[in-house]
Amino acid sequence: MAFPTLRWYKNKEMILPDYKMDRTVDALVGYTKRKLEMEEKYKNWEANNPSDNRMKPSAGNSRPEHPGCQVSGHLMVNRVPGNFHIEAKSVNHNLNAAMTNLTHRVNHLSFGEPITKLAPHMEKTPFMRKVKRILKQVPEEHKQFNPMDDKEYITSKFHQAYHHYIKVVSTHLNMGSSRGAESFNDVNSISVYQMLEQSQIVFYDEVNVPEARFSYDMSPMSVVVQKEGRKWYDYLTSLCAIIGGTFTTLGLIDATLYKNVDRGSTPVCKATTLSGTTFLPSAHILLSKKMKTSIRRAVGARGVHQKYTAAAYIQR
Repeated sequence: MAFPTLRWYKNKEMILPDYKMDRTVDALVGYTKRKLEMEEKYKNWEANNPSDNRMKPSAGNSRPEHPGCQVSGHLMVNRVPGNFHIEAKSVNHNLNAAMTNLTHRVNHLSFGEPITKLAPHMEKTPFMRKVKRILKQVPEEHKQFNPMDDKEYITSKFHQAYHHYIKVVSTHLNMGSSRGAESFNDVNSISVYQMLEQSQIVFYDEVNVPEARFSYDMSPMSVVVQKEGRKWYDYLTSLCAIIGGTFTTLGLIDATLYKNVDRGSTPVCKATTLSGTTFLPSAHILLSKKMKTSIRRAVGARGVHQKYTAAAYIQR
């Protein structure tokens, strides 16, 4: 806002908007003449149009009051790091740097050809129809084309402003062919730019005018988002993997159950003689390899013509 503020009053009533033109004699005189002409033209409006009083044109108040600036347009930038900034500055106005407030709202900011927030007549072009068709197939995490849109950056104190740091990443969207980079000129492929943004408040000295700074850096790497179908042998490989995994799992389960059941069984001992076999269910004897060897040696020492030949073994 210019300093000091110039405002029009009539019968002690403030009439908006405030004066925002040049601070020269010719500009002030021209503004005053237009105000007086408008007042003279519509001074009898209420008497001649009592029912349409609400439709009376106001003298210089046909648009809402905006206590700030609105900036729109586009810039041609090189593929190197750079910045652009917005500050309150005018050749015909004296600015009080201590009273400058850089609170701002970003309605739209993007790099490359705009693909969002277009005018109605531009959305019906062949290029935009192609863009809409491709973007429907792109995951949401790869649609960071304008992350700063509709965001407000409010500064509540003097001598401070937001600085924005933007990383610009070239992105190729290929949603139609599986030939990869060779098909970027296809009807199903477009090249856009994604953005990674970070903002922080910067404090200024009292003698400096705060500015909203936008610093950008072009990433040397590119992102390729490509849609590819699965081959027939991929399904065959997956099927074999499922079958093999099932077989292995069942084998492990079978081995585990077998070991648990084997450990829980009760050993049965029996004695064998020349006259027959006599089971000894009440005798629970576990023979180790050393014990079996000792028994065999003892039996062998007594001779094979001994009436009784002792043998012991474990039967499940």
